[in-house]
Amino acid sequence: MKLADASKLLKDRGYKNTPKRYDMLEYIFRQNKYVTARDIQLALKDKYKGLSFDTIYRNLTTFVDVDVVEVTELDGEKRFRSKCASAEHHHHFICLDCGNTKSIHGCPMENIPVDLPGYKVQSHKFEIYGLCPDCNVNL
Repeated sequence: MKLADASKLLKDRGYKNTPKRYDMLEYIFRQNKYVTARDIQLALKDKYKGLSFDTIYRNLTTFVDVDVVEVTELDGEKRFRSKCASAEHHHHFICLDCGNTKSIHGCPMENIPVDLPGYKVQSHKFEIYGLCPDCNVNL
């Protein structure tokens, strides 16, 4: 998903395109990784003095609800990234050091129905965690 598409979708759903909301969304979309609310606060602290975690989390919740941002949890902390541009079903490798992500094509769920006869899977989330090549070299 592109930033302009995300911004339009928010507007279409009745959310105002405030400068603060747009800047938060833009920051998330510029990253190729999951970011924390703290990352967003640090990135925007000079422009928006006193930007609170409440404001950031309220906007992040809106972004997730409108489906323009994805959320995961690492080390007990929620992290956010822009919604993938690919409409194709896929999953992610997430670097535990730098937070960069890489798409993984294919899905382990293809084999699950064999193990769950009679069950109806309604949703799933599959993520692989480790170190990317850059972080692995820097050990």
